This record gives sequence, C-alpha cells and structure tokens, in this order.
Amino acid sequence: MHHPRVPQESSSHRPAWPLLVAVMLVPQMALAQASPFMTGATALQTNILAWLTPVAIILVMVLGAMAMANRLAWGWCIGAILGIAISFGAPQIVTWVRGMFGV
Repeated sequence: MHHPRVPQESSSHRPAWPLLVAVMLVPQMALAQASPFMTGATALQTNILAWLTPVAIILVMVLGAMAMANRLAWGWCIGAILGIAISFGAPQIVTWVRGMFGV
C-alpha cells in the first residue's frame, strides 16, 4: 500500500498568531507603565492640593472676617482670589499653555 507523501511542516512555517498577539499587546503594555517621574509628580501634585485646600479655606475665612471689620484692602482680596485660582487651576493652565504652543 502506497501512502501519498504528506509534506512535513518545517520549522520555518510556524503559525504567525503568537507574533501577531505580541505586536498587538506591546503598545498597551508600554502605555500601561507610567514613568517613575510622572508617578512621583502626580503624587506631589495631589499632596500639595491636599495641603492647599484647608489653607485656602482659612484664607477666605480671614478675608471675610477682615471685610466684616472693614479692615480689608481689596487688593489683598483680589490677590487671594487670583492665587487660589492659579493654585487649583494649575493643571488646566499648563494644558492650555501647552496647547497654545503645540507642545
């Protein structure tokens, strides 16, 4: 009985799907890993905002008390409002400036 010769699969004809899966997963793995600098910077930003929140609240209370006592120079009030807006709006301000310069 003669069997037709079945070509043996050579080592050069390996399935391509493992390579395809690896290529598809590499960008997700690269994006999933944040740099240590960004992780530290984000943690620092969170901590600073956590400290600034009660300070800003106390500042507004002091400004309110000074306004009630008619001892407030309105320049201090405007400066406090701008300081609070810049402090808490810093991420949005940086994003806006980067957008203006296309960075």
